[in-house]
Amino acid sequence: MGYLTARAERWPLAEAFVISRGAKTEAEVVVAEITDGAHRGWGEAVPYARYGETVAGVLEQIEGARGPVEAGAGRAELQSLLPPGAARNALDCALWDLDAKRTGRRAWTLAGRSRLDPVKTCFTISLRTPAEMAETARANARRPMLKLKIGGVDDLDAVAAVRAAAPRARLLVDANEALTFADLRRLAPDLARLDVKLLEQPLAAGADQELDGYASPVPLCADESLHTRAELAACVGRYALINIKLDKAGGLTEALALAAEGRRLGFGLMVGCMVATSLSMAPAMVVAQGAEFADLDGPLLMARDREPGLAITGSLLEPPSAALWG
Repeated sequence: MGYLTARAERWPLAEAFVISRGAKTEAEVVVAEITDGAHRGWGEAVPYARYGETVAGVLEQIEGARGPVEAGAGRAELQSLLPPGAARNALDCALWDLDAKRTGRRAWTLAGRSRLDPVKTCFTISLRTPAEMAETARANARRPMLKLKIGGVDDLDAVAAVRAAAPRARLLVDANEALTFADLRRLAPDLARLDVKLLEQPLAAGADQELDGYASPVPLCADESLHTRAELAACVGRYALINIKLDKAGGLTEALALAAEGRRLGFGLMVGCMVATSLSMAPAMVVAQGAEFADLDGPLLMARDREPGLAITGSLLEPPSAALWG
């Protein structure tokens, strides 16, 4: 028998985080803790309004799973107890952590990996004016990868300004569903000229059929269109890469299965995050092993992080301590 608790937390950001859908100044997370009396496991998730989630709703979902979880339901049973999303992610990551503590083995060992290597993350530049985005890029020009948000009328100007400010950085661009197919066809050749390595979710989820037969000069990555293995088939022939996020997949268990199936189908992998603390990034690092791109910069965007958090040098995330997770 175990005992489950869940709570909401707010973590201030270092500055406003702006994408095409809006801005936020703090990270609202839900933390689930499961204890068996001798050991405690915990996990963090971010309720995401784009997917119809709220903090209250996620806490209610976790409460609804209390009986089975406290009776001993494990990660496998959890997959059918809750749908993909933040609630299942918080519980799934808590169960991975609890199993690691119980067995005295690191979570990545339980996942079949002999070691966990450091992960090099992108650093995200919020959607602002081209001049403001260039200023941020200039301040972070020594980072190996920058990801910039687009969605305004000055899209190309912003990308060009960032490229000029950070000529050596690998550039990724994230539209967060803000473009039309006409916008995409107009922008893509210039993005390729600016050496953009990836364009994330250009069209609205559900409008992906417009990509059929389109040979983009910049590799396209599915984000909002791809949550779990259930959506993989629809991405074939439309996207070159998929962005795996634990909050979308509903935890590390499904994220690992999604990564394996994505590889089998020929997709490149990006592992992303919502804006959250090191507790959210730690399990995502297991999925990010060997991925082409990692966007796990949540702690870099926070005014403060958990203690202990991930050890971060520049853009390099070190494996989490057992005191943090796993």
